[in-house]
Amino acid sequence: MAIKPIATILTFLTNHKRHRTQVEGGMKDKKMRSMLHESSLFRVLGCVFLLSLFLDNVSAGITSSFVRSEFPAEDIPLDNEVFAIPSGYNAPQQVHITQGDYDGKAITVIWLTPSEPGPNHVKYGTSENKYDFTAQGSKVKNYTFYNYKSGFIHTCLLKDLKYDTKYYYEIGEGDSARSFWFKTPPKLDPNAYHKFGIIGDLGQTFNSLSTLQHYGETEAETVLHVGDLVYADEHPYEENGIRWDSSGRFIEKYAAYQQWLWIVGNHEVEYLPEINEVEPFKQYLYRFPTPYKASGSSSPLWYAVRRASAHIIFLSSYSPYVKYTPQYEWLEAELKKVDRTITPWLIVIMHSPLYNSNSAHYMEGEGMRVVFESWFVNHKVDLIFAGHVHAYERSHRISNIRYNISNGLSYPIPDESAPIYITIGDGGNLEGLASKYNDPQPDYSAFREASYGHATLEIMNKTHAFYHWYRNDDGKKVKADEIVLHNQYWRLKDTGSK
Repeated sequence: MAIKPIATILTFLTNHKRHRTQVEGGMKDKKMRSMLHESSLFRVLGCVFLLSLFLDNVSAGITSSFVRSEFPAEDIPLDNEVFAIPSGYNAPQQVHITQGDYDGKAITVIWLTPSEPGPNHVKYGTSENKYDFTAQGSKVKNYTFYNYKSGFIHTCLLKDLKYDTKYYYEIGEGDSARSFWFKTPPKLDPNAYHKFGIIGDLGQTFNSLSTLQHYGETEAETVLHVGDLVYADEHPYEENGIRWDSSGRFIEKYAAYQQWLWIVGNHEVEYLPEINEVEPFKQYLYRFPTPYKASGSSSPLWYAVRRASAHIIFLSSYSPYVKYTPQYEWLEAELKKVDRTITPWLIVIMHSPLYNSNSAHYMEGEGMRVVFESWFVNHKVDLIFAGHVHAYERSHRISNIRYNISNGLSYPIPDESAPIYITIGDGGNLEGLASKYNDPQPDYSAFREASYGHATLEIMNKTHAFYHWYRNDDGKKVKADEIVLHNQYWRLKDTGSK
């Protein structure tokens, strides 16, 4: 704990109060005394806030006592307006965009046409209703799943874009044409500002809708989705594909305007030999492409991007990851490519959490933890986000890498080089909340609460970022957890730690 800065703040508070009393005593004007008092109050509150930052990672763990008054854990009826099909014959629908390259100068536009392939290009430009460029889409695809036949899925790459620029784009033609816009991220720079939203286990319930509506109020610019997007596999086989379509229309209001970066969860696997569907991730792979080749990955299920001042690595919890597997060898190579002088913030996204004190899915991520945790500590990863558990939890900086078969040291300990682990599988889903935590709360757990919600990560510069978690509370969002983050690379570099 930083004793010297805390002592300095406390000394300032004492001296400031003494000085204010002396000055105020010499004032006869009540209005001037009132103004001085207000100014002093703001300074004191500011110092108290700073004091809380120094104490952040040394406080005892908190298990929130909040009890969520939730909507029923069931999907929104298909005739609800949030799933409305756009007007016009064969109009493009389910529009969503993602980063299309390694460094943020390209985006991929994905959409579906229900009746026939239709136009397969995107018109775009920097002025509204004036499109100076046209990009041709890749081959239009469709697929079958059980007794469902998909519409025609379009994928179009827009490349060589300018950083930090608003673009307008149009898909479709005539009365069925639809227009949207997006903004590219700032250029790669260690001090680039960028605000991310983090969502997990979303689904398409009224709780999911509440999460999206509250996220829309945050002014975040990019969504990091930690998996379990749709929950179609929770429906009868004959409704499965229909629910992939409804989910695409459900998120379009947000995903057509902001780049979403996603990974697979267990509900995307859909390995169902009983109906002769034995190709894992089939529907996900058709609908949610990733720029995996740009980072040298051999699979769209794991990849990496650089965005503003962040290097973000996406892992698949449901693909082989032990030694000699493609994902293992790719991650080893990707971590060596990270340049913290360009992208100081190193973030990892996965679905199954490595640390979790909820009774739901407890220790399911232990295999991946054993394989990769030492890498994450040695490379000083800042944050690891996961989902899977339908609740929220944030850890202290801890690690459990000391153990070997002979020493018996098998419990996590504080480790300043370790990441903070955040479980955020609380987007909405139809399975309900995971409301039972293990008791007592383990030392590594800083805050936990069984509620629906989302988070934001606001990167300010190369050294500091603000993290907030918001619960969905009866129609409004409530800031329930927050922390000021000190970048691992620059903090440890400045202190001389290895």
